[in-house]
Amino acid sequence: MTSSGIQPRQDGSAALRLLRDGDLELEGRLVDASNTTLRGVLTLDGMTARCVYKPVRGERPLWDFPDGTLAGREVSAYLVSAATGWDLVPPTVLRDGPLGPGSCQLWIDEPDDGEPLVGFVPADELPPRWFPIAAARDDDGTPYALAHADDPRLARLAVLDAVINNADRKGGHVLIGPDDRIYGVDHGVTFHVEEKLRTVLWGWAGRQLPPDAVEMLDGLAGQVAGPLGAELADHLTISEIAELAARVDRLRETGRFPLPPQEWPAVPWPPM
Repeated sequence: MTSSGIQPRQDGSAALRLLRDGDLELEGRLVDASNTTLRGVLTLDGMTARCVYKPVRGERPLWDFPDGTLAGREVSAYLVSAATGWDLVPPTVLRDGPLGPGSCQLWIDEPDDGEPLVGFVPADELPPRWFPIAAARDDDGTPYALAHADDPRLARLAVLDAVINNADRKGGHVLIGPDDRIYGVDHGVTFHVEEKLRTVLWGWAGRQLPPDAVEMLDGLAGQVAGPLGAELADHLTISEIAELAARVDRLRETGRFPLPPQEWPAVPWPPM
């Protein structure tokens, strides 16, 4: 459960109502974030939950994302995730808050005993069924590998990232919820019209998509052309929605996970 007792998947409608209409009281700032990112507490009709609030006024301008807002992209990533039926992004809305309009996302409490699925591991101790992604060394020169598990939940997240053109899938943006589900967070740099996929989840690069991903993409194509596209129009440009549809079509045509780019760094920095 989250701090409210609301589970994002089972209680999605209640979570959205709380996010949209709940009283928002700020607790503090997440200092590691590059843009203003605040944790708060929402209350409504006896429900309480923590949330992540990212006000638009706290966004640092990005030269390569001149249109729209990071908050709008956060909401768009949730809308696409919800349309897939995989629910990989916690419920997220655009609402007014103490610092003005911004994205408001349900906080995910990770269990203390949760096993990480992405990280740096000693190069000679790669766990079974883990993919090495990049080589690294610590301050003493000891070799490590940036790696992730061969886990179908992560594979779904890799497909979603390819769909939304996620330019910043760090390992620290992958959360394991107390309901044993995988959640992806921090989607402010997504949906660019140019290919910008940067991720730590390259383990399946070039491999065939699993059947559930093929089925999902077939359904998603129709939604982008219909009701989902209309919802996204509140947050994205016409060109960005058109490129979203094109990426879905390309994935359907190739039937494979994308390959790392050659023209720009394939892994975000820092990777975790």
